[in-house]
This record gives sequence, structure tokens and C-alpha cells, in this order.
Amino acid sequence: MKTEPFVIEQAYKATVERVWNAITDSGEMKKWYFDIPEFKPVPGFEFQFVSGPVEKRQYLHLCKVTEVVPGQKLAYTWRYDGYEGSSLVTFDLSDERGLARLKLTHEGLHTFPAGNPDFAKENFEEGWKWIIGTTLKLHVEKQVNRMSKSNY
Repeated sequence: MKTEPFVIEQAYKATVERVWNAITDSGEMKKWYFDIPEFKPVPGFEFQFVSGPVEKRQYLHLCKVTEVVPGQKLAYTWRYDGYEGSSLVTFDLSDERGLARLKLTHEGLHTFPAGNPDFAKENFEEGWKWIIGTTLKLHVEKQVNRMSKSNY
């Protein structure tokens, strides 16, 4: 069984501060990620949300913040209520010549039940590519795009 983590990197036409705010502020997260009321980027903070591939197959996600380096790194555990396995999601941020670069690593996917196709690594890859490459990108770059258009 493959145990390599899933890793995706994305550059955004936005500041690191803008992306950090998007991944740590519950009001911002709700717009591009999941609705996690009262989210706090503080080690030990526990949160949960419900999500799944289709309406009839929804899962309660149980998460706990494990590491925070303000403006640079956010990590939390990710597991499912009633299922074996536990994983770790890490967001690493850096500035790359004026662009915010995000590296997302999701490790431990191999610990989830192999018999459930919803927990297949390919599904996580597809989901994270959409979340990081599309919804977060659109969210953090929208203010930049509005400012650019208003200059014409």
C-alpha cells in the first residue's frame, strides 16, 4: 500500500497575509472551504465539519490543530467519526517574488479504511486540487482582480 503523502503547491496573485487570513479566519473559510464556526488557529483547538462526495454519503470530520506558525504554517489532524485512521493536513505559506505560495501536504491517507472508495487517495487528490487550485485561488485573488479592473 502506498504511504506517500499527497502534496500540492499553488501560487496566488495575493499576499501571504491574505492567504493566511483565508485559511485561518472562520468567516473567510466559509466562503471557499468548509463552514467551521469559531475556528481558532491555536494548537489544541478541536473542530469538526460534515462533508462527503454525495448527499447520501456524508462524514463527520474530526480535526485538531497541532501546529501554528502565524503567517507561515497551519497543521491539523483529520479523521472520521466511526472510522479507523488518522491523517495530518499541513498548509505551508511563503512569499515568492510577491506571490503567495501554498504547499499543502496531506499525510496518513493510507490509514483510512481501504475498502471504502470515498477514502481512496485519488478522491483526496481530486478534492484538494479543486479546493487549493480553484476555490481558494478564486477567493484570494478576487480582490486583486477587482482592483486591477478598476484601474482601467
